[in-house]
Amino acid sequence: MKSNIGTWTRFIRAIIGGVIIGLYLIGVITGVVGYVLLGVATLMLITSAIAFCPAASICPISRTLKLFGIE
Repeated sequence: MKSNIGTWTRFIRAIIGGVIIGLYLIGVITGVVGYVLLGVATLMLITSAIAFCPAASICPISRTLKLFGIE
């Protein structure tokens, strides 16, 4: 697969995913919301690890980051 997310995006996704999983493990996030956020965090960690996100082509965040020269 060709990489479609940049280094900063990968770093940010990994940090946010790790924080969400950490909050879930210590019991701050619970219930249905906890399960949903756990799934989102898992996807964030997977996409940051493989440097490919299927939704990156339609997401306006990547275009905004490129506009400001961040990515």
